[in-house]
Amino acid sequence: MSTGPRSRIPFKRRRDGKTNYDRRLALVKSGKNRVVIRKTLNNTLVQVVFSNYEGDKTLATAFSRELRDMGWAFHCGNTPSAYLTGYLCGKRAKDIADDFILDIGLQRSIKGGRTYAALKGFIDAGCNVNVEEGIFPSEERIKGADIAAYYESLDDTLKEKIFSDYIKKKSDPSKMSGVFEEIKSKIDKL
Repeated sequence: MSTGPRSRIPFKRRRDGKTNYDRRLALVKSGKNRVVIRKTLNNTLVQVVFSNYEGDKTLATAFSRELRDMGWAFHCGNTPSAYLTGYLCGKRAKDIADDFILDIGLQRSIKGGRTYAALKGFIDAGCNVNVEEGIFPSEERIKGADIAAYYESLDDTLKEKIFSDYIKKKSDPSKMSGVFEEIKSKIDKL
């Protein structure tokens, strides 16, 4: 990297590959509140952010660990928990604005992935985001029916090996769809 008097050093977040400023500028210029969805291996974060010249202001947020307080005993980094996190944030953000715009940052856009499960939950809560319906995961994946079916197809030794954390917590993956509906109804009551 050159450091002479005529050279310009890019922002540190651009150098580190953490922010795409061209995409961010386009999102900020839209004038709409952004639905920021970030995922890690074990969690999902959904926020509603308003941008102005003074900086970003977070208006509503939901973190997948909040589901534990509502009775979610399963992994917080899977598709059903991402949907519920988006649904929770959507319920909190419903009265903030009419239209929102999606901001996934530098994440790869994968059709039917956790990011779009969280966005589907946000939209199902009553918020408006302009996206195509075909990008969302199926209802079976959103409710965890695929995880339950996989669990039922295994023999006992593989169940103990693959789902050992669930067994330690005494949670049955075959009942994930029922727990999903319970948590969703609890969020509706908030």
